[in-house]
Amino acid sequence: MTNNNYFIHESAIVDEGAQIGKGTKIWHFTHIMSTAVIGDNCSIGQNVFVAGDVRLGANVKVQNHVSIYSGVVCEDDVFLGPSMVFTNVINPRSAIERKNEFKSTLVKKGATIGANATIVCGITIGVYAFIGAGAVVTKSIDDYALVTGNPAKHQGWMSEHGAKLIFDENGKATCEISGASYQLINNRVSKIA
Repeated sequence: MTNNNYFIHESAIVDEGAQIGKGTKIWHFTHIMSTAVIGDNCSIGQNVFVAGDVRLGANVKVQNHVSIYSGVVCEDDVFLGPSMVFTNVINPRSAIERKNEFKSTLVKKGATIGANATIVCGITIGVYAFIGAGAVVTKSIDDYALVTGNPAKHQGWMSEHGAKLIFDENGKATCEISGASYQLINNRVSKIA
């Protein structure tokens, strides 16, 4: 289905009431539930599930086979790699309903979550953080942090353009892609204006 504002593939299901932003594309076999809100210029890949009460900002890229459960908020420019998954309950059991125990997860602006990563609920992933493929993230991640492994461990820092930052003795680094400068103070990274 195409209209003047967005595209929905004929095999996708978008429940009545879901809010879809201008320029967004929703591809094959995807299901968007009724209370989901998807921002402008998003790309929602094949076989994606977006639960009710999920919020996706503008320019979010969701690759194939991703499940985004209730309680997840992704700010603008977030990248969700193929087959990554969010959780929303810490101790699920089939015979026990725990919808009143859902925990929120916030993915801040510009963060990348690699293919097959698992994000355990109740955490925040910082701005421009980079979660490596296959990582299992069980705690909040700092802005610009690079984490990999199971459980995910801090491996360094990444620029807004996705280049690894190498800090000098003064705590300064330059992105090799953009030339932007960054400062590391007390194990916190910020971009220098």
